[in-house]
Amino acid sequence: MSGVDGTRRWFLASLGSAAVATGFLPARAKAGPLFGGVSSGGYSPTLWYEIGGDGRILVHVTRAEMGQHIGTALARVIAEELEANWDHVEVVHVDTDPRWGMMITGGSWSVHKSFDQLSRAGAAGRIALLDAGARMLGAPAKECVARDSEIRHGSRSVGYADIVASGKVTRQFTEADLASIALKPASERRLLNHDTVARDVPSKVNGTAVYGIDRKIDGMVFARPILPPTRYGNSILSWDDTAARKVPGYLRTVVLEDPTRTCQGWLVAVAESWPVAAKAADLVEVRYKSAGGAASDEQMLAEGARLVESPSTGGVFYQDGDPLTRIAEAHEVYEGTYRTHTVLHMHLEPLNALAWQDGKTWRVHAGNQWQSITLPLVAKALGIDQADLVFETSYLGGGFGRRLYCEHIVPAALAAKAMGRPLKLIFARSDDTKFDQPRSPTVQKIRSVTDGTGALLAYDHRCAAGWPTASISPEFLTPSQDGNGSVDQFAISGADHWYDSASQRICAIRNDLVHTTLLPGYLRSVAPGYTTWAVETHIDELAHKLGRDPAEYRLALLGAKGRNGGAAPHAVGGAKRLRTVMERVLEKAGWSGRGKLPPGKGMGLALGTGQEREMPTWIATVAQVAVDTQSGTVMVERLTSVVDAGTLAHPDGALAQVEGSMLWGLSLALFEGTEYEKGLPRDLNLDTYTPVRMTDVPEMDIEFLRNDHMPVGLGEPGVVSIAPAIGNAIFAAVGARVRDLPIRPAAVRAAMGA
Repeated sequence: MSGVDGTRRWFLASLGSAAVATGFLPARAKAGPLFGGVSSGGYSPTLWYEIGGDGRILVHVTRAEMGQHIGTALARVIAEELEANWDHVEVVHVDTDPRWGMMITGGSWSVHKSFDQLSRAGAAGRIALLDAGARMLGAPAKECVARDSEIRHGSRSVGYADIVASGKVTRQFTEADLASIALKPASERRLLNHDTVARDVPSKVNGTAVYGIDRKIDGMVFARPILPPTRYGNSILSWDDTAARKVPGYLRTVVLEDPTRTCQGWLVAVAESWPVAAKAADLVEVRYKSAGGAASDEQMLAEGARLVESPSTGGVFYQDGDPLTRIAEAHEVYEGTYRTHTVLHMHLEPLNALAWQDGKTWRVHAGNQWQSITLPLVAKALGIDQADLVFETSYLGGGFGRRLYCEHIVPAALAAKAMGRPLKLIFARSDDTKFDQPRSPTVQKIRSVTDGTGALLAYDHRCAAGWPTASISPEFLTPSQDGNGSVDQFAISGADHWYDSASQRICAIRNDLVHTTLLPGYLRSVAPGYTTWAVETHIDELAHKLGRDPAEYRLALLGAKGRNGGAAPHAVGGAKRLRTVMERVLEKAGWSGRGKLPPGKGMGLALGTGQEREMPTWIATVAQVAVDTQSGTVMVERLTSVVDAGTLAHPDGALAQVEGSMLWGLSLALFEGTEYEKGLPRDLNLDTYTPVRMTDVPEMDIEFLRNDHMPVGLGEPGVVSIAPAIGNAIFAAVGARVRDLPIRPAAVRAAMGA
């Protein structure tokens, strides 16, 4: 959006400075003793934590907490190398400050991208305390050990608290020192891969946890937005708040003048309480001039279908060999077209933001997944220097990608500025839905050619979708391999699968009709939520057309050849690890006995590897379904998944992540989805937008393959294999091949008829 353009210099500078690559240093300050400082609070080996004279270890967490217990996971990474007593560790979610570098929570990146830097930070503290503790004990450091927040020499010991309180721990580190630290061998780990209770559970249970919607400050007023007919292209012709002025507690209606063009034709009703503001907003009469996009889902999907059929559209995300020539010369080409409808976030906590001016500084309290991209937008809206804006941290009552780009803070800040008072803007559920950043509707076309043995000779995958990165953070678009402009990897990743193919081409096509209608956003699992649907459905179709067992055929394609062999440190083992989780899930699910299921029941298999090839989380799922052949209704009876995510920083949290993401995948497969009509979603609330209900939850069997490989992501991978496993199970049960998400009963009936 235009509001981001003027801030790119700052954003790129933040990417190149402290804490992005290593989390420790600006590039210009690599020489000399820079880390390790004594303060009134204690000793900080690096900026990521502080050890107090009372023994408390405060871990600074920049990632947002939205139910994934990220503070616990990251703190355990530090505590492991620090050799800390876990009971001494506390989690502090920090406010925005340039020293933290880029603050983002998404992409299942948090543990994965922080693991090395936090491990080295913890090790630095252990080394510094070992040196100082050995001196206090009068013993050689090489004869001492660090354990359980103590330095021990034989039967004698001194605690971390006493060492820090003495002021004798003064060790400092250069960036080179940190990089050269030898981390503990995995065999000596005492915290990672071991269960614990998440630090944030008690406060969430007893109600003391502070979410964005909970925060209050003195003098605060409340507001609700008055939204125009479409997201873009609106201006106000006239407005009248006569009826609203009759409501006790109503203060005024603010017309937003927004230099970022985030709020096009917005008003905000302000009152002494939110119920009054909500009522007043409904009473304000507004006439608009609207020139914004007002396409329907079917129009956007029709445009997507046109785009994937046109050879001149899109850019190459990945290509190996010349699949188009092979396809043109082939005697038989297998084709499939796969669609997904619009999906909303529908997080439990609706959008909200509290903004106020504190002297020269503006403060914002709101749940936020990507502070570094939203800060410059809000600063521009307020007309202030970004240094004079601070985002305070709260828990998120659901994020799922919607709070990556928190443009909803802009109207809160502008309304607070107009009122000259602290103001909390809260969206009603219908407002939240209208202003959502949905997962774009998509159309994908796959063509493939096999040889006489079934080996893939050519694979061509074209995907037309809205590109979230193009609207939200265009700096992250990447050049296409064919030189045809840029591509959004977050709109196509997952299509570059791990099956061996002699040649392949993966193309991303931007659907501009989507972009004129809505702001396409990041939704949990992002592109693999739909690209894996297409890949795994197509591979299953191939297997059946070749007369092969779907499991046996996949195993034959997972030869781990070339780049599919993986690479250290993130994808060690490559497709061999995908084979391993697949073989295990087949055993657990009883795949060999699927032929004994009664009529109308079937098993389906699908594989997934998370969001990005560079940090694959290997997952295999078998779904068992029962299909009512009269109504087309699908009941998922059992989901069995096996996951290899490398080292688990917080195993209980990892299990919760996969449980939740698998249920989200089930919800996306059968229940969730809306259609846009005249530029707005048809379903505005949870009465007609119907995520999976408790009565629809199947038996779930989840297993992690434990190992000591590099930890990878767990927030999203569980989503991706569920829908294709269900679709493939439907085919196994009743011979109906469905290619659209969500899978509606009418589509199943139609497929059975076909």
